[in-house]
Amino acid sequence: MITIKLKFRPSTISNRMGSLYYQIIIKREVHKIKSGHKIYKEEWNMETGEIIIPSTKSLRYNILEDIRHDINWNMHRLKQIIDDYMLKNNIFLYNDIVNIFRPCISSENSVFTFMKKQISKKIEMGKVRTSETYQATLNSFMHFRKGMDLTFDMIDADLIERYETELKNKGLKRNTTSFYMRILRTNYKLAVERNLTKDRKPFKNVYCGMDKTLKRSITLSDIKRINTLDLRQHQGLDFARDMFIFSFCTRGMSFIDMAYLKKTDLRNGFLTYRRRKTDQQLTIEWTEHMQIIIDKYNTEGTQYLLPIIVKEDGTERRQYINQIMRINRKLKEIATLSNLSVPLSMYYSRHSWATIARYKDIPISVISEGLGHDSEVTTQIYLDSIKACEVDKANMEILKEIQ
Repeated sequence: MITIKLKFRPSTISNRMGSLYYQIIIKREVHKIKSGHKIYKEEWNMETGEIIIPSTKSLRYNILEDIRHDINWNMHRLKQIIDDYMLKNNIFLYNDIVNIFRPCISSENSVFTFMKKQISKKIEMGKVRTSETYQATLNSFMHFRKGMDLTFDMIDADLIERYETELKNKGLKRNTTSFYMRILRTNYKLAVERNLTKDRKPFKNVYCGMDKTLKRSITLSDIKRINTLDLRQHQGLDFARDMFIFSFCTRGMSFIDMAYLKKTDLRNGFLTYRRRKTDQQLTIEWTEHMQIIIDKYNTEGTQYLLPIIVKEDGTERRQYINQIMRINRKLKEIATLSNLSVPLSMYYSRHSWATIARYKDIPISVISEGLGHDSEVTTQIYLDSIKACEVDKANMEILKEIQ
């Protein structure tokens, strides 16, 4: 009978980190293998024999989570090594086990740890949304792996195919499974570039494309009907409608960009901001439609132009998320009131502006500039020669028909 446990040896010096090690007991003989990890005494639960993970706000959270994942991975690997060795040799030789196990201790090419570091890097770069998509992918892949980490060398076509199959069995659509695959593939390619593994083309048999989706747009008459609804007795609906119309008036501005608009972004009759998604700077001519909405709300006490983020206390991101969820729920009620057959959301304002502009024979290049697209090579060729006034002219042509 062999037992493997994680143990902690505190430092003899006060306030110094102690060492984590693996204890192997076989036929009452005790053996120890260093884990290579150190933690503080208060981060160890003596009763359960586990690392204490603090709140996500703690500076030690990511570090301890990485250690915990690495420990779990190595405990599993150590058990496999011992089982395989005993099966072949029918005898336990400590030195042999250690020599086999040592190369597996390093977490340098651990997939989970690698992705967690990429998530932290995205947060440091201010790419919060990207970090969230990476985290969602990591959570999904960890669930598929049942929490068991692996090296990039262990990722092959069979594993990725099984992962895709599990996602499909959960009822996920092709675009959703592709979303996870593309992010996982991006991290895999980065690992290849860093010589953590050879490229075994593990994604060759899974779908990583984008299927065309149904257009999420409504007509100009639908926009006008929404804009003229009498919602004065329904504060939540009124606010949701105003945010939807503001987005439409600002050429389909994304909600996250609206949330972080600052009062200082509005100067001399123009609204200038940078898209959070692409960091592209956009300038929009300020109109009466926008001013009417701004005048309805009190935003004193914050630097923000719209009452989406109302407190600057470190919860700005959470406020934005809560608001978009609340507004999208209200917009579905507004869709019913407006006799629309679509599940209205903030994203409809962006698609609708582009679709309506196209129906008015506004050049695609101008529409692309208005939306702030900079990732499509086919449209970017035309963008260099487009002036902001052309886009504003297109916007004014659309907005004059709202009233």
